[in-house]
Amino acid sequence: MTDITYTIVEHDGGWAYRLGDVFSETFATHDAASGAAHRAAAEQQLDGQDETIRYQNDRGEWKTELSDGGDRPQTHVKE
Repeated sequence: MTDITYTIVEHDGGWAYRLGDVFSETFATHDAASGAAHRAAAEQQLDGQDETIRYQNDRGEWKTELSDGGDRPQTHVKE
């Protein structure tokens, strides 16, 4: 199972949450960013429907796979 952590950080004159190298929008307060991160983490836990996905790999080849809607990551928020 995949494990992801949203981290609350100062960003662009305010606060944001970060996942890897990607930042959320900027929030005025730490609490607002934290609340948004906790909501995003909770949404990651929701089961979806199985979907057929099609994507191009790094060699330019097209692949088709079935994405399991119940395969959800474990999520955490680091303040």
